[in-house]
Amino acid sequence: MDESGQPQSGTGEATPPAEHTGARPATDRADIMAERTGSGPDDASRRDTAAPEPGSAGPDPEEQGPRPSAGPDTSTHPDEAQAPGEQPPATESQRTDAQAAGPHDRHPERAAATSGRRKGPAKPPEPRGGLLMGRPFGVPVYVAPSWFLVAALITWVFGGQLDRVLPELGAARYLVALFFAVAFYASVLVHELAHTVAALRYKLPVRRIRLQFFGGVSEIEKESETPGREFVLAFVGPLLSLVLAGVFYLCMKAVEPGTVPGVLLAGLMVSNLIVAAFNLLPGLPLDGGRMLRAVVWKITGKPMSGTIAAAWVGRALAIAVLIGLPLLTQTDALGSNTQDTSSMDTVTDALLAAILAAIIWTGAGNSLRMARLREHLPELRARSLTRRAVPVEHTTPLSEALRRANEAGARALVVVDPDGEPRSIVREAAIVGVPEHRRPWVPVSGLAQDLTDGMRVSAELAGEDLLDTLRATPATEYLVVEENGAIYGVLSAADVERAFVKAMARPN
Repeated sequence: MDESGQPQSGTGEATPPAEHTGARPATDRADIMAERTGSGPDDASRRDTAAPEPGSAGPDPEEQGPRPSAGPDTSTHPDEAQAPGEQPPATESQRTDAQAAGPHDRHPERAAATSGRRKGPAKPPEPRGGLLMGRPFGVPVYVAPSWFLVAALITWVFGGQLDRVLPELGAARYLVALFFAVAFYASVLVHELAHTVAALRYKLPVRRIRLQFFGGVSEIEKESETPGREFVLAFVGPLLSLVLAGVFYLCMKAVEPGTVPGVLLAGLMVSNLIVAAFNLLPGLPLDGGRMLRAVVWKITGKPMSGTIAAAWVGRALAIAVLIGLPLLTQTDALGSNTQDTSSMDTVTDALLAAILAAIIWTGAGNSLRMARLREHLPELRARSLTRRAVPVEHTTPLSEALRRANEAGARALVVVDPDGEPRSIVREAAIVGVPEHRRPWVPVSGLAQDLTDGMRVSAELAGEDLLDTLRATPATEYLVVEENGAIYGVLSAADVERAFVKAMARPN
């Protein structure tokens, strides 16, 4: 079943993954901002986010753009310029850290980024999600810890049913039930692989597949470019589940009923039919919701309109499941005898309905949030967020460097060699820790972070490409260069974070 957060496909689960067809704010990608702010989308998973609107407005030039007329910013807040001769305010923790670390110490979280021996950008760590089971089609498949809980529950419930159908099995019925649980989740994996193969066919990178509580998730990192592809990506999962149900049905006809193989095949046929039917419900984050989103997208020409419609239908489905599922089990609508229904069965049905409703409701909300994120991503532009910088040699005293920056209306310092080639960036946090009376005696080289290739950012980067670049090489500041290699300025990760939060808070 699809998750929301990014396009994702799911089979029996309604939790959002990274991106099925391009959502997730993965992650997400925009995941980097979620990690920095703590308020971003979750795992985003596949197709839940709408493509960015071409007409979205850019960041507020008053607050987000470069400020060539302001003095060098030596405070921790990039939007408040500090006069070069004044001691910027520093928190007690900053003073303590600066004194304990010393000017030449590097922040432990930036060690990889500041190593001068690195020749290229670091590869982002592969997202994990439990026990790695394999890499079909080059995509890692993880089994989440929650799967073992569900597998135990299925084993217990199905084992109790086998005791009524095949009482001669005795305790061995639980081994048969465990085999059924594994076979069922193998079917879920096939459902997710259908989404994965379709995504790879459309050249959409797949982050991982996770088998977890209530199903599986295919985390696709890009959004499909057209509503037609979105529809296909969503439909192939339920289609494969229907095909599997048909295969199990044919196999069941070839064996004797009332035997262990016959009961297992019947259970797998029914379970795959349920997975297909559930995922075809027309609401996010289910596959049917992705299909509805594609239809509305096609009609209106706006992916965001499709996301809104499918998300609200998903919320309506969540309410229907919460109220309707217990009512169905208390009547004979499902073919059960209401006189045989125990109070424990009633509680179990209500709990199951509440869990499913919560998953669907949360997934629908994540889909809306991820769509909104992707709509505003184009507002993040390296060129407009970059601070103007002045080049200084490594022996230049900090006070002199700040004076030059103030005269030039710059807000950042870049250390260059005698040939004018940039070698490092003076860290904003390190400047804060230097008392004003010591600045004439402290060279800028002691406060600088060595540049690596991953810390050189093109001024033309924007949106997801910009976030991907920053995510590949975590650092506090980045050197922004023109296409010809000329220095354009310095990009602060804090500035990008603030612009991201502001864009997310802006109404659609």
